[in-house]
Amino acid sequence: MSQMRPVQVIAVSGGKGGVGKSNISVNLSIALAELRRRVVLLDADLGLANVDVLLGLKTRHTLSDVLEGQLSLMDVLVDGPAGLKIVPAASGVQRMTMLGPREHAGLINAFSELSDQVDILVVDTAAGISDTVVSFVRAAHEVLVVVCDEPSSITDAYALIKVLNRDHDLQRFRVVANMTRTPREGQSMFNKLNSVCERFLDVTLQYVGHIPFDESVRKAVQKQKSLLEFAPHAKAAQAIRELAKEVDKWPLPSAPTGRLEFFVERLLQVANQR
Repeated sequence: MSQMRPVQVIAVSGGKGGVGKSNISVNLSIALAELRRRVVLLDADLGLANVDVLLGLKTRHTLSDVLEGQLSLMDVLVDGPAGLKIVPAASGVQRMTMLGPREHAGLINAFSELSDQVDILVVDTAAGISDTVVSFVRAAHEVLVVVCDEPSSITDAYALIKVLNRDHDLQRFRVVANMTRTPREGQSMFNKLNSVCERFLDVTLQYVGHIPFDESVRKAVQKQKSLLEFAPHAKAAQAIRELAKEVDKWPLPSAPTGRLEFFVERLLQVANQR
């Protein structure tokens, strides 16, 4: 693990299910790949993976094979749209949700193979605030929190941020509002979350935009295609491309902590604390 180039590691999370987190992870990754970035998308929902389902991909191998020592991480990578590379998780494998320190370490160390082949690693976390979710988010350089216009979405996003701030000292979060009816609605969602965070937590939230409600998203899911492939000119697709342009401007982490091996080492450290 000797590469010196910084790698942007972005964890996409939301606290609860149903906010469109995986859809944003998939389409944002594709949009970044369209910008000629070398992007790897990690499906980190180790119990109920769905990135491959969203894209209609046939995955013969998963992270389970890596954990069992049967294959390398490079062997399980799947090609996605626009040159995107995907690391499929193991859907429905119960033990994947209860990794021991040694197994977790084996999984994490496998990522050293990617160190010279990636500019951006997008981590699509599971819903909730399990140990695994917290581990991946803590190890990332950037945290993108997805919210939608449901009271439980704001409540659960706050719970996630609270755990990460009070228990693990994370202080900066980016927020995107999904499935909005108007730009004002997206700003309102952020204001609600930001207000309660400012009152009770020592954090800085940055609003990075909104993704409008678009019927094309549902149709793309039904067709098992990414939105950017299925309806490239849809309002939501255009908004995701604008988000990708903003993400591409985020400052790279400074060396040495900006290298991919720091993500690996930090995630390993977190795993060993469980």
